[in-house]
Amino acid sequence: MLWVKALHVIFVVSWFASLLYLPRLFVYHCEVTDEAGHQRFATMERKLYGMGLIAMLGTWGFGLWLLLLEPGLLQAHWLHAKLTLVLLLSGYQGWLKAQVRKFAARQNTRSHRFWRFANEVPALFLVAIVILVIVKPF
Repeated sequence: MLWVKALHVIFVVSWFASLLYLPRLFVYHCEVTDEAGHQRFATMERKLYGMGLIAMLGTWGFGLWLLLLEPGLLQAHWLHAKLTLVLLLSGYQGWLKAQVRKFAARQNTRSHRFWRFANEVPALFLVAIVILVIVKPF
């Protein structure tokens, strides 16, 4: 059980690293004007997205494994809230995929200011999820 929890946390940390850094790359990509810079950022974004996707799948896989080991957790209201946030974050991950494609195709229409704001979204989710898991307010 502890090994499964440890692996779950490792994948969560990796997933959040990608969620926090990918929009930051978009901020910098908005300011690039040369072809070499565009290609460099498009490659970095694509690779980071791929690593983040693997981390998300690992997070889900080990999280579901934990629920199989302790099905009683499904009765906890804090877990319902956490799973809702994780579902929303998974949707955010999918939205980022579309943005990676737009940047690669030079179809981004958003400013660096927008991406600076988008960069904060996963941090808010992280705070809420950690509080739910540690404090269990419900």
